[in-house]
Amino acid sequence: MKVGYVRISSKEQNTARQDELMKNLGVEKVFTDKMSGKNTDRPELTKMMEFVRQGDTLIVESISRFARNTKDLLELIEQLEEKQVQFVSQKEALDTNTPTGKFMLTIFGAVAELERQYIKERQREGIDIAMAEGRFNGRPKKKLDIFDEVYTEWKNNKITATKASKQLSIARSTFYRRVKEYEDNIVIDF
Repeated sequence: MKVGYVRISSKEQNTARQDELMKNLGVEKVFTDKMSGKNTDRPELTKMMEFVRQGDTLIVESISRFARNTKDLLELIEQLEEKQVQFVSQKEALDTNTPTGKFMLTIFGAVAELERQYIKERQREGIDIAMAEGRFNGRPKKKLDIFDEVYTEWKNNKITATKASKQLSIARSTFYRRVKEYEDNIVIDF
């Protein structure tokens, strides 16, 4: 059986190009994930790996759609080989039934991992520049309209930190961080 695996990095992206490829190749069953490929913790990937069996052929559009680092790629390929499932990457024209295909798989896996590292590096550089220009401050802080009241109750030992964080709908660690920020900003007037 021809089995396909399709992945896009976010819900805003479109699978149409990969879906069309699967259709043209006569793929009978397709598994699609709409999430990052940074690791193998993907629901449809897991289902697909459980589904394939001896004699099947797994087809992907490109290695980067299947795995984004060499370690994950090689582990997935090893699992497929144990099940006697052939792996085909259309873009790189790789077929794991040949020694050359296996060798090239390792090379392309390393390239996909390098590409992921470059993406992360460019993202970090962009964030650093935006922060330096005052355009990026991270995720906005949650507005806590009743923080003063809850803080006072907590400070007077009327409620616990757990209860305070529940009233504010924040994590207890966030509550303690906000308490520290609040106490650091109190101006003592003499």
